[in-house]
Amino acid sequence: MPVFISDRLAKMGFTFKKFHITQHRTAMKVGTDGVLLGAWAEGGAHILDIGTGTGLIALMMAQRFPSAHIDAIEMDEGALADARLNIMRSPFKDRISVIGVTLQRYRAQADRPYDAIVCNPPYFINSLKNPLQQRAAARHTDTLSYGELARHAAGLLKEGGTLSVIIPAENKGILEPEALFNGLSMQKTVRIRTKGSKPVKRCLLEFTKGMPDHCTVSEETLSRPDGTRTEWYKQLTDTFYIR
Repeated sequence: MPVFISDRLAKMGFTFKKFHITQHRTAMKVGTDGVLLGAWAEGGAHILDIGTGTGLIALMMAQRFPSAHIDAIEMDEGALADARLNIMRSPFKDRISVIGVTLQRYRAQADRPYDAIVCNPPYFINSLKNPLQQRAAARHTDTLSYGELARHAAGLLKEGGTLSVIIPAENKGILEPEALFNGLSMQKTVRIRTKGSKPVKRCLLEFTKGMPDHCTVSEETLSRPDGTRTEWYKQLTDTFYIR
């Protein structure tokens, strides 16, 4: 999926309206997927960010939900160092805890359920691995399968809590039954096109623990033919992007 963040800016880091992202050590840089999820996901008083990477989504959730506390977990040491630096330098540092642990271990030690969980999960299932181990782990589901994500998220959520993710459109049919099997029901789906002429590439999905009152399905486009952001994308990200 093409991103609107240039390779040059990705190498330098990225400055948002209220925080800056340094990303020298992490394998996966700031991209449109993370920005979309952080700007769209449901929140609450107690939020968990699974695989926080640079800390981007945790920071966005802290900005959007001023009374929330966010626990951000990450297993990669390089990403963990970036996340801790980014959050320490942000105005939200008192409300975000960064923890170096796998989801599997974190579930065993968590002391209370969450109102909301957000995750931009690994997404390559049956594809060639990147020779760089760090980047491969961030992109491939070997380290966190959809089944494990659904099972542990369900165990960490309070009744009526939400799990929000962004995944490739072709993987929706894999994650959804895993979620349902673990007691998570689809509540919202947003199908994303980069341009109106392009096929749907990503899906924003919101699951709830229990039975939802309703389920909504919509479709949105990120850019106009001239390359500018659509009104939907502009409104969604207006409080984050500088321009």
